[in-house]
Amino acid sequence: MLVDQYQRWLFEVWGRGDETVAAELVAADLVDHDALPGQPAGRAGDLWAAAQIRTAFPDLRFTLDVCFADADLVTGRWTMTGTHTGTIDFMGLPPTGRPVRMSGQEIFRVRDGQFAEVWHQEGVGSMLSQLELEPPRVMLRMAARRSGRRYRKGLRA
Repeated sequence: MLVDQYQRWLFEVWGRGDETVAAELVAADLVDHDALPGQPAGRAGDLWAAAQIRTAFPDLRFTLDVCFADADLVTGRWTMTGTHTGTIDFMGLPPTGRPVRMSGQEIFRVRDGQFAEVWHQEGVGSMLSQLELEPPRVMLRMAARRSGRRYRKGLRA
């Protein structure tokens, strides 16, 4: 049953944006332990994130690689393919027109028949590499130095 619920979430909510199915499967107060910056809380945040991805990759297709459940937990790993023809708003990235293949996974905790908590990981680094959007090493070094200075300054405060 939980495997079927995960499949519906992946294909109907994330793949097609079906908000009616989201209301059935995802608790209004869903806790996303890995939320994106600016992501709304709860089910609204899950729908927001899914819409962001469908906007960036309007031709996206998901393949479910593996899914299994134990007690009140269900986990799945998927592969997504699509063409980056829309903006990735939460990252401020305009379309590149490049194809992408990336994977991700979730662990959901179920409460009262709905997804109540989620932990997830997506292959964002791989996606950025395929889009040839890797920052130049000099920029990374500058950002690392800046981050280190800010961290050390905070330790002294």
